[in-house]
Amino acid sequence: MPKGIIDTITLAVTVAFAIPVGLFGMQFLLSGQFVLGGVFVGLAVLMVVVEEYLTTPGDLPEIAAQHVVGAITTTDNETDRDGDRS
Repeated sequence: MPKGIIDTITLAVTVAFAIPVGLFGMQFLLSGQFVLGGVFVGLAVLMVVVEEYLTTPGDLPEIAAQHVVGAITTTDNETDRDGDRS
């Protein structure tokens, strides 16, 4: 399913917050503190992955609305298959 404008903006905001965390972790990695650096880089990656793939309670109304719209609307292919609805 293609992403809407709201999904794209939400992802951009999440990436904007994850980049400084990842860079902070990279500084630790470059200074030789591998555990702490790995934790921060992992946290930055986890921020983006969770936002992109995890369904949150805030996503549920959008999912419900998509199912309702999908049940109400028909495409040209469905109309041809079911007969003319003119």
